Amino acid sequence: MENCYKHALLCHFTCLFVLVQLLTWVSTKEFLVFGPSDPIVAAPGGEAILPCSLFPVMSVENMEELRWFRSRFSEAVFVYRNQQEQKEEQMAGYSGRTWLVKDQFHQGKAAVRIGNVQVSDSGIYVCFFKRGLFYEEAILELKVAVVGSVPEVHIKGPEDDGVCVVCMTSGWYPKPQLQWRDSRGESLPASSENHTEDAEGLFSMKTTLVVRDSSLGNVTCSTFNPILGQEKAVAMFIPEPFFPQASPWMPAFAVSVAMMGLLVLGSCYFLRREHLAKLQLRQEWKNLRHEQETLQKTKEAELKTTSTLQEELDRRKAAYRAAWRKAQLYADWRKEHFQAWSVTLDPDSAHAILAISQDRRSVTRKDTAMHLDSPFSVLGTEGISSGRCYWEVKIKNGDSSTWTLGVWREDVEKQGWYSECPKRGFWTVGRTNSGYWAYVDSGRASLPLRQAPQSVGVFVDYSEGDISFYNMSDMSHIFSFHEASFSGTLFPYFRLKSGDVSMILSSEEFPVPISILPSRKESLCSQREGLILGSRVVDSLPEEESQFLPLPSDSLPP
Repeated sequence: MENCYKHALLCHFTCLFVLVQLLTWVSTKEFLVFGPSDPIVAAPGGEAILPCSLFPVMSVENMEELRWFRSRFSEAVFVYRNQQEQKEEQMAGYSGRTWLVKDQFHQGKAAVRIGNVQVSDSGIYVCFFKRGLFYEEAILELKVAVVGSVPEVHIKGPEDDGVCVVCMTSGWYPKPQLQWRDSRGESLPASSENHTEDAEGLFSMKTTLVVRDSSLGNVTCSTFNPILGQEKAVAMFIPEPFFPQASPWMPAFAVSVAMMGLLVLGSCYFLRREHLAKLQLRQEWKNLRHEQETLQKTKEAELKTTSTLQEELDRRKAAYRAAWRKAQLYADWRKEHFQAWSVTLDPDSAHAILAISQDRRSVTRKDTAMHLDSPFSVLGTEGISSGRCYWEVKIKNGDSSTWTLGVWREDVEKQGWYSECPKRGFWTVGRTNSGYWAYVDSGRASLPLRQAPQSVGVFVDYSEGDISFYNMSDMSHIFSFHEASFSGTLFPYFRLKSGDVSMILSSEEFPVPISILPSRKESLCSQREGLILGSRVVDSLPEEESQFLPLPSDSLPP
């Protein structure tokens, strides 16, 4: 009795603690959005309901925007904004098939009903609730499944010393699992299996089984739908007369054939040996003559090859020296070829979650617990329109956080969702939970760094269209964007996505070259007003590795 009392008391304390933690977390947010934890299952041609609810409970009528979309925000299934359906943003495939369920708006619940469900509707959905500047979303999964026809089993005939049995079924989705079993329920390996898919996306299956054991009696063909967990099976009895009968003279015939085969093989072996001996003598004579001719041709070819190799060696030496001179040019940009540049941060462009220092040379996240996919970014005050310049950024806790830094082109629109890639006006590198990346047009290029960068140097050659990044901790090359398209003013770009990360600009007093400053501050402000709260940055998937690696010290030319 005492143990039961202690167990009940422990359960009450646990529930109370979880409730307090949940209320504390919710107090830091305006609301949470929840969807069903289990997948929603629907049949083709039927209906599917995608529900979402708010916590704490509040009226959905007060929401500025309700949106159900697929994997991308722009792939809208249903949009309800300002208490009206926005059909112009809806995907064409869902036009006329979706309705908003408003019956439980006052209870904090909303749902979208999809009619005439199609096979292509299967997949992940996201419901998005927004009120003012705050928004939350939940993920749902819709699985389209249908059970097809009962399998049809028939005997095809004798095959491979056994009986071939065929099983066919149709009208299944997704692709079902076919299995043969004997009378004891044990699995039998199929001889072949193939499937076809009709215009509606439904699967038809065909499988064959060769039964060689006449004592099996019954064989069963079963078809199983893994989503619905439903199975249809049919058993077939194979009478013993269907199996091929062994003839009594077959063993004697097999022994005779084996003996004749051994005699033939023995005769062929001795004849082959004599023939090979003659061929060997003839071949040796030919080889002697061929070696003499080859020796003469080799001498002539060596003279020609020596001349060609010398020309190629001279060409490669020239190319190597030219490439090394270029690599040597970038080894000491700060002293010889690039103008050191003093960068200060622009508080007007900073996200609300970022804290800018008084001297405007460092930025830190105020709340390191938030993990929203939002542009927690800030720009540099001065722009670049010509010449060569560089600046250095020290990164604190960068190897355990998510961040991005680089250059942004002034004329780029950043409303809503955008990707940090060159074709959108971003030339950046950074770190995610999966490693260090350079953001290129085709996705993300992996950066195999020898050492985690504590300080990153950004070098901009406006006239040559070159933007390069260096690990100033070990002076190694990180990544370069060559032949970039510059048509406007460039600004330093800093993004602190998650973690306790800080970025500190170099404290050296660098002179600011006049040729790289924009002509008017008003132009800068008008072009940067796209960085607003609520917009999203989309990170690409990693697809490529870095194509520029630091040159080892032992490869220096003499």
